[in-house]
Amino acid sequence: MKIDAYLVNAFTFNGTGGNPAGVVLHADHLSDDEKLTIAKAVGYSETAFVAQDDEADFAVSFFTTTDEVDFCGHATLATFSTLYQKGMISEGQYVQRTKAGLLAVTIAPDGEIVMEQKLPEYLGELGYEAVSELIGIDAAVLASTGFPVEVISTGLDDIIVPVPHGYLDQIRVNEELLSDFCRKHQLVGLHAFELCEKDSDLTASCRNFAPLFGIPEESATGSASGALACYLSKHLGGNHSNRFIFEQGRAMNCTSRMTAAVELKEHDIIKVRVGGYAHEIGQQQVIL
Repeated sequence: MKIDAYLVNAFTFNGTGGNPAGVVLHADHLSDDEKLTIAKAVGYSETAFVAQDDEADFAVSFFTTTDEVDFCGHATLATFSTLYQKGMISEGQYVQRTKAGLLAVTIAPDGEIVMEQKLPEYLGELGYEAVSELIGIDAAVLASTGFPVEVISTGLDDIIVPVPHGYLDQIRVNEELLSDFCRKHQLVGLHAFELCEKDSDLTASCRNFAPLFGIPEESATGSASGALACYLSKHLGGNHSNRFIFEQGRAMNCTSRMTAAVELKEHDIIKVRVGGYAHEIGQQQVIL
């Protein structure tokens, strides 16, 4: 059986950068084992598989090279950009069924894909010392930000780690320790950020690491961008908007850009959205 996978860069900026994902359409007949085989052959951090659904517009499942995950932001963006570019959908709003729930995706007239994520779950804070050895940054340096290290999920459980400005590129992850830590605490990975200068059009620069799932570092992470938007909305207080622009992938020479927004009602977050652009970079045929 021959399976065609589209190769798509998601969260590009001015046509460059982005995080590649595989997209397989018409995947209704594929088993989970076959999906994992395809994801391994594609070799990207995630490959999305699109199927029909009785209630939602599409059912989408996400596989890394090692396992299935409940949700993937950049692969969602890649999926709906592909559906749009292939003329299978037009601008407007759609609903995808994922293991993280039913989530809305909007196609803007200019091709931007904006995806809704799960409402945030705040799963507790971690000590600076515990995180320090995972990323090679001294605990006192982490504490100097005045912000906590916190586990937040808008679809995937990520450790959100603030570092002072200028320290993001100094992170050196101990992949074995981070994998063991995530396995022990049932987490996906670690998302570090440094706030940008006030005159920048960016809110924060970010790095994401999920070695437990075969991802040493990722150049754009949609799910963690939603979690970070919720984190900043919670901890920055009233001196900010609820719209954010993040860059990621700078240390990989693959700078990507994500927009994120949270909608509040009486201080409670009622919607989380992450958006960006994508374009196809090729196709790959996998023989099962």
